[in-house]
Amino acid sequence: MGVFLNRTDLSPLQIIDKLLYLNPLKISDAVPVAVGEYRVSGSKNHPNSNSFQMKYFFLLTIAIIFSIVSSQAQSPLQFAGYDCNGNSVDLFTDLDSGKAVILLFYMPNCGSCPPPGKAIQTMSSYITDVYPGMVKGYAFPFQNSTTCTYSSDWVNSNHLGALFTPMDSGATQVAYYGGFGMPTIVVLGGAGQDKRVLFSTLAFSTGDTTIMRDSILALLGNTSGISDLQGTTSGLSVYPNPASGKVSVQIETGTFARLFLDVADLKGKQIAVIPCEKLCKGTVHVQFDTSQLPNGNYLIRARVNEKIITKKLSVVH
Repeated sequence: MGVFLNRTDLSPLQIIDKLLYLNPLKISDAVPVAVGEYRVSGSKNHPNSNSFQMKYFFLLTIAIIFSIVSSQAQSPLQFAGYDCNGNSVDLFTDLDSGKAVILLFYMPNCGSCPPPGKAIQTMSSYITDVYPGMVKGYAFPFQNSTTCTYSSDWVNSNHLGALFTPMDSGATQVAYYGGFGMPTIVVLGGAGQDKRVLFSTLAFSTGDTTIMRDSILALLGNTSGISDLQGTTSGLSVYPNPASGKVSVQIETGTFARLFLDVADLKGKQIAVIPCEKLCKGTVHVQFDTSQLPNGNYLIRARVNEKIITKKLSVVH
């Protein structure tokens, strides 16, 4: 039932038709008599019985309720406080900073819930390689009775901690977004008054990761897709790595491209600019001195015709 009820493009009557799809008598056989009234035409399998009419109006009520819920869940529902790791969280702060937020709602002991989480985590890792820190994930249990201990164990045992932060008390959230799929997936984005639901499903399929990826990339300003970078460059290399002094940055461009290089921390904050803004084609070599950088991990970012690729650099003095 959830497969159809998360469809916001269906009217209440169409939803009922889907709910009765195993029934030889379709809602198209219901003839309108007056506003709010329907008379079912004759059928040898389903006569115009009181039981069928009661079933019909019961489903009509459910469909209208779910249509209202679906229409309400076009904007994110705020949550704030502490996650199960003891860190403060605030959904609207995440969104206002430009991040995409992925919510995974799971049922304890649900065998079909971890695989979608792993597929989404893999998809998001490709995005965060280009846009560090711009995708966050939260894993909520369906029930408020599920403890943080269980939620943390569930995330860790299923190896989902690279993306998903364990949370508890997800009943209000999952109901707001339309139901109890196995799992329910919601992608949120937008800042200020433009906060919105980018994607949601109660019946995850492998193709959904492509839709989610494209929605997140559009939010982050990349409309061409990460894979398109492969036709523009053949790689970014940094040597030596780890480094303590000068490093050599090399990038190969297959076509004429405008190139810009900089250094960022792992949250995406710019630390330094590498002087190299030029129009170039072929192999580009640039040197950069790391002696003034504190020990730690950084990203060398190459912007090629408004597309970005990154390479992690470790500085050890």
